Amino acid sequence: MGDNMKCSFCGGKVPDGKGKMFVKNDGKIFYFCNSKCQKNWRMGRTGKATKWTETYRKLKGKG
Repeated sequence: MGDNMKCSFCGGKVPDGKGKMFVKNDGKIFYFCNSKCQKNWRMGRTGKATKWTETYRKLKGKG
């Protein structure tokens, strides 16, 4: 997937040869580093509100 790919949910890096790519019918592409991120995204959660994500840590200034 490339070195610069980031998970669409948590903002973490997606290593080469790992992760999942999801393409919606309208052509939008989402990358996920693992199934945990994909399942949380499908349930409608946001990475900004989930404490274990890098997006949350950057937003709140933690870690």
